[in-house]
Amino acid sequence: MHQFCTFSLQLLYISFLILSSAKFSLCQQGFCSASLTCDGRPLYWKVTNPTLAPSHLQDLPGFTRSVYKKDHALITPESHVFSSLPNWNNSIAAYLITPSMGSHFVMYLAKMQESSESGQPPRDVERFLFVLQGTVTLSDISGEKRKLEVDSYAYIPPNVEHSLKSDKPAVFVVFERRYDFLENHGSEIIIGSTEQQPLLETPGEVFKLRKLLPTTLAYDFNVHMMDFEPGEFLNVKEVHYNQHGLLLLEGQGIYRLGDSWYPVEAGDAIWMSPFVPQWYAALGKERSRYLLYKDVNRDPLGHC
Repeated sequence: MHQFCTFSLQLLYISFLILSSAKFSLCQQGFCSASLTCDGRPLYWKVTNPTLAPSHLQDLPGFTRSVYKKDHALITPESHVFSSLPNWNNSIAAYLITPSMGSHFVMYLAKMQESSESGQPPRDVERFLFVLQGTVTLSDISGEKRKLEVDSYAYIPPNVEHSLKSDKPAVFVVFERRYDFLENHGSEIIIGSTEQQPLLETPGEVFKLRKLLPTTLAYDFNVHMMDFEPGEFLNVKEVHYNQHGLLLLEGQGIYRLGDSWYPVEAGDAIWMSPFVPQWYAALGKERSRYLLYKDVNRDPLGHC
């Protein structure tokens, strides 16, 4: 009997080691739950609980990492200012990028509370949203309802009547811009999630790239999901006519913008104007992941 119990305990111990090893291996390979990190925390938890939140700066009066210059801006969580959104119910937002900077789009964090509902964007304005926390329900004029959870997103073309509702608190980032109409082309509602999108070839680069919107001419911007392992960096030193809006979702690193080099971490937002030199390197022990807006498929002369 004693030998049997000893054998059973050994068997249980071996099984535990195998399961623990398998879990560690899966996490190392990036196969964790779509809504949880490998340590059990919610995905993108640092965006809504940043290291340098205002509550952590009580002993540093006047301090902020936020920077605004003529060709770029770094907007960090301790300087967010939330206010009510026009025509939204039970919701607030912090605008991180606006045309007053020099951009042709807006980027903001929207926070919904219990029993909340969104308003419509202005006429001819398209909307893209990416869920960071909680669940929101997207309804269109046909009455169809789609649930959007963490790491999922939606694109809504201009002048398409819709609403976003949430029964519980939810946080998502929103990009909006006035649609640049192109003859014989029209965009459509897109619903998706990061994990559904294939990894794309990045010749000469080491980072992982996913594009969340179609690359066809109907769409005048795209949103990229970019992943860097610790120590990886951009090989290309970008200087181009496209504008960017960026939200760092995970990890930390160094971002070059113009002649400045900024330490950045999850929760930081960046605006990059046309032709500002830009470069990124991932630091630390965890993957870096950021969401990147980029205008595409239109002739720059159309904005002159």
